Amino acid sequence: MTSSLAIIGRPNVGKSSLFNKLVKKRSAIVTNLSGVTRDKNIGFAKISNSNYLIIDTGGINDTGDKLSNDISEHAWNAAIESEIIYVVVDGSEDLTATDLDILSQVRKLNKKFFVIVNKTDKKTNSSVQEELQKKGYLNKFIISAEHSIGIDEIRKNIKEYITPQDASVNNDNLKIAIVGRPNSGKSTFLNSVAKENRAIVSDLPGTTIDSIETKVNYNDKEMTLIDTAGISRKYNKSGKVEYFSYIKTIDAINRSTLVLVFLDITSGLVDQDLRIINLAKLEGKPIIIVVNKIDIVKKSEEKKFFDDIKFRNPIFQNLNMVKISAKNNVGIDYLVKKAVTTFELASKKFTTRRLNNLIDKALDAVNVPSYGGREIKIKYVNFGGNFPTKLIIHSNFNHSKIPSNFRRYLTKFYEKELLLKGVDVQLFFKKSVNPFENKKNELSPRQKKKRKRHITYLKKKKK
Repeated sequence: MTSSLAIIGRPNVGKSSLFNKLVKKRSAIVTNLSGVTRDKNIGFAKISNSNYLIIDTGGINDTGDKLSNDISEHAWNAAIESEIIYVVVDGSEDLTATDLDILSQVRKLNKKFFVIVNKTDKKTNSSVQEELQKKGYLNKFIISAEHSIGIDEIRKNIKEYITPQDASVNNDNLKIAIVGRPNSGKSTFLNSVAKENRAIVSDLPGTTIDSIETKVNYNDKEMTLIDTAGISRKYNKSGKVEYFSYIKTIDAINRSTLVLVFLDITSGLVDQDLRIINLAKLEGKPIIIVVNKIDIVKKSEEKKFFDDIKFRNPIFQNLNMVKISAKNNVGIDYLVKKAVTTFELASKKFTTRRLNNLIDKALDAVNVPSYGGREIKIKYVNFGGNFPTKLIIHSNFNHSKIPSNFRRYLTKFYEKELLLKGVDVQLFFKKSVNPFENKKNELSPRQKKKRKRHITYLKKKKK
């Protein structure tokens, strides 16, 4: 069982709307798992400085086709392995046979569960609440996810019943998540750095099925390594172990302060590699791409591999790439040093003075765009925090009004000028508030008397 909440229910009852409210949308991690054509959402709800793992699932129904069966199977797997379950029903309709069947099956699991009656903002003659009461489903919440009604009560419930993830990561410590596809050399690297066999190494993919956390001292540098199960390219409904290995990998990335993404040079770059990199980027973690098994390819093949990934994928533009042979202990020292320096860069703080000097330089080199006929004006920039490196730009417009190409230009500019190779930089535009905007300037009593005397004086002068 994992410390998580599974949100289940039939299609179109508002499961994803609830999920997005809990994880505040931007925290949501969306991935297309092979064999499932609908997205499965996994994210963290941050409540009182703790992170809680939330799993959104596809709609459960009994239409009988293969796709529906696969989606239902994954939803039930998530329910079985989670700490608690939310069963979402549509409060604007009466309970359906599918709703009742889901509730009956969940009750048989002997797990803590709650019924979430959603869409209660709609005025209907639905008797869903009375039906639930009659059938003994008393643990329920009445909400409208779309309008944020009842979400605060849901958050309190999550905090009470779910064990939080290790979300309060100490960013002063180097904690490295080792991620990648199965059999890409992750465990071999861990054993090489730890100088002992901490992880089972085999040519068979999938030998590691859980996250292994190891504290090591490498060349007088203390660090923690988290070896994860590989995320497979193939995924089908029998892959329950692989699915929860995927969840544990996300958890490892969340707990880390740096991510090593292992690529197997012998199998080339595949979509699954890009998804794994994207997972780390969404969490705002510094990333190093580790290209392993260079000892078994020719120099010409090695060159072609690097040329292909650099030119084909813009995602690699600001990432460090290190080539190694974990099996032969080649490049390990350099990789660890690069990890330490990248972590130090990601931990760096910048003064407001330096950031403002750079913004002046950036604006001088480009035509500043406009919005609604008004030129975008930047007043000042200040540092907002690490992991990711956040820069707060105070402007006459908020973030959504700033053109995306201008935001990208400034992001790349700061990455280059601050030498933040491999570090995720995120800009947040904040509209500066003018305290006197739309405020009538009223005279004080003293000013009114003075004005009255002056008007009297002018009238006498005219006579």
